[in-house]
Amino acid sequence: MTELEHAMKKTKQHKPHKLIKYANGPSLEEINSTVAVPKNGSFWRTLAAFSGPGALVAVGYMDPGNWVTSIGGGAQYGYLLISVILISSLIAMLLQYMAAKLGIVTRMDLAQATRAHTGKALGVILWITTEAAICATDIAEVIGGAIALQLLFHIPLVVGVSLTILDVLLLLLLTKLGFRKIEAIVITLISVILLVFLYEVIISNPNIAAMFAGFVPKPEILHTGQLTMALGIVGATVMPHNLYLHSSIAQSRNINHDNENEVARAVKFATWDSNIQLSGAFIINCLLLVLGAALFFGHGEGLGTFTSLFNALQNNQLAGAVASPVLSILFAVALLASGQNSTITGTLTGQIVMEGYIHMKMPLWARRLITRLISVIPVLACTIIYHGEESAMDRLLVNSQVFLSVALPISMIPLTLFTSSKKIMGERFVNKRWVTLVAWLCTIVLTYLNLRIVWQFITSL
Repeated sequence: MTELEHAMKKTKQHKPHKLIKYANGPSLEEINSTVAVPKNGSFWRTLAAFSGPGALVAVGYMDPGNWVTSIGGGAQYGYLLISVILISSLIAMLLQYMAAKLGIVTRMDLAQATRAHTGKALGVILWITTEAAICATDIAEVIGGAIALQLLFHIPLVVGVSLTILDVLLLLLLTKLGFRKIEAIVITLISVILLVFLYEVIISNPNIAAMFAGFVPKPEILHTGQLTMALGIVGATVMPHNLYLHSSIAQSRNINHDNENEVARAVKFATWDSNIQLSGAFIINCLLLVLGAALFFGHGEGLGTFTSLFNALQNNQLAGAVASPVLSILFAVALLASGQNSTITGTLTGQIVMEGYIHMKMPLWARRLITRLISVIPVLACTIIYHGEESAMDRLLVNSQVFLSVALPISMIPLTLFTSSKKIMGERFVNKRWVTLVAWLCTIVLTYLNLRIVWQFITSL
């Protein structure tokens, strides 16, 4: 009997409670190996069957936490920092490739693999830290969603923050539709965000030559102000929960794990899916920065909040002749779509780390409700104490992103270790030497940069 079969048998022997169950079987068992893929289909047909998980992962690279840093970076420094978005996206592609490969080859997600190679006590500590990071991510969605509701429907922030709890009903509905439909909904929302900003950038008439020149890194990025903004873009782009998520949902495709060639094929198409979707996220983040550079460069100091950006898009003095209420409304719609997308993926990740680290399982709606309630409390307190002042909520959003910097090494280091081990991955699927070297370089640099963000935050207190 294999280790996985033993774990599944053990799961069935435990008598479940009403909400909390013992879990030590396949990652996200409800969706694991449930999506059929063609055995001998064409490249495009097979790619279509494997497409979907990459979209859920890409959501984390375009959530509300990215918006202020990307648009603000363009407004303050023009097209200078677009190279940072490019480098961050390439790093993300490498990390997500390793995460998907880990899940498909070992049939364990990153949390399960880490727990298997550490132990119960450390597993609990890692679970608490990762859950805190998920809550920190959720704070950005709560703030973004509440502000979007205020901008679109003039709902007070206190009420809007409270209403975000109701997205548990949306998740409950989605779980009834099936995982493939969830993927389709996420892709649709991503398309909405892409089309909104593509339209806004086109009519903003950016400087195309300067934009492409920005993809080449320049020494000016290392200046204090530019470097701080660059670190913010990196920190908002590479998030730890995406590595757990991808290592799990990459296993949703039904393949024969006894056939090494079929496993290799799954890794190949999962990588194609991931890179295509992350390229879309890269384009959206570039559009955000280009929008800030084209419309607001030279007077971007006061554009640090969602509301200020919303107002600026309809202000002729700031946005020029293209300014209109339509641009503002589209901006708010995209913000709302971004928040809802991140809600779906955050909940799935929460279930993954709970099952993987502490072998506990509960329904997704219950997970969503608990996580959202924990996230709503600090946002609601901040809203009441500061009388709905958005700048205070913006500071809370930035502080929540800082905490993500602490959690990042916890996921990157074991991911790099596991995928570089022949014992774990096997001769065929272990990282190539150059992949291992680049992965460790990225891990060390990102850990350093994120710890630097934390240090800047501490010294600013």
